[in-house]
Amino acid sequence: MQQFSPEHVAALVAITAAAAGAWRVPRGWGAARALALLIAAAFVAEQVAYVATGGWRASLNLPLQLSDAVTFVAILALWRPRPRLAELLWFWALTASLQATITPDLAQSFPDVRYFTYFVTHGGALIALALLRPLPEPGGMWRAYAATAAWTALVAVGDIVTGGNYMFLREKPARASLLDLMGPWPVYIAAAAVLALAMFAALQAIGDSLRRPSPG
Repeated sequence: MQQFSPEHVAALVAITAAAAGAWRVPRGWGAARALALLIAAAFVAEQVAYVATGGWRASLNLPLQLSDAVTFVAILALWRPRPRLAELLWFWALTASLQATITPDLAQSFPDVRYFTYFVTHGGALIALALLRPLPEPGGMWRAYAATAAWTALVAVGDIVTGGNYMFLREKPARASLLDLMGPWPVYIAAAAVLALAMFAALQAIGDSLRRPSPG
């Protein structure tokens, strides 16, 4: 799917409208659990679609992308809210999920079922964030960074076993991306780690400022 095509813009508008609506919904398990079920159903449907079309490959379709980890965290945080899960969602949704919705890496387009599942899972994490409205506690950026490093280590093992390129740890994506500006392998991996830390620090600062009571 082409970036900022009518189908992409329509998905962005729908996600923005849903997030704005979720922000106004009172905190409660009803809406949160309904969204959790929707995201989970979309995740399963996407896997089924790849199997049904004969396109499922262990090197491509295992849930080893960081966006898959965000999906799992969003479902868990929505189903049974926990401060640490919601805090992790703050960092991951505002980086990985936001990037995935703005610059989608998606071969299929409307009306393919994978068009819908892609934006429900990725956009669902952003809507979950608006519904849960968490703010990071002190040190949250380091906990999120440690979780990211742990997931990356797991993905590295998955890449070795399957011969895949999850999280682009083996090589850069074929399409143009920000990684093209970060040097050759493995330099771009280290550069991306530094960039991620800077983004987490910025999100921590934003969260701290929102948590701080306004004067007067």
